[in-house]
Amino acid sequence: MLTTIKGIYENGKVTPIGTPPVQSRTEVTVTFPEKVASPLKKRQAGALKGRIHMSDDFNEPLDDLKEYM
Repeated sequence: MLTTIKGIYENGKVTPIGTPPVQSRTEVTVTFPEKVASPLKKRQAGALKGRIHMSDDFNEPLDDLKEYM
């Protein structure tokens, strides 16, 4: 039976994320994806501040739905 676990490859070593399902020394095969995704940029809180505006009547009922209310 095969089991897949994720890990991080860095500086010539693979560090598993989580606990592998084995307790003793075991031969493993590591497969790398053909195209490695670029590292994600760290998100910055408040990056869109001042760019998003909501109308003053945002919470008012829509005219199209008056017959259902």
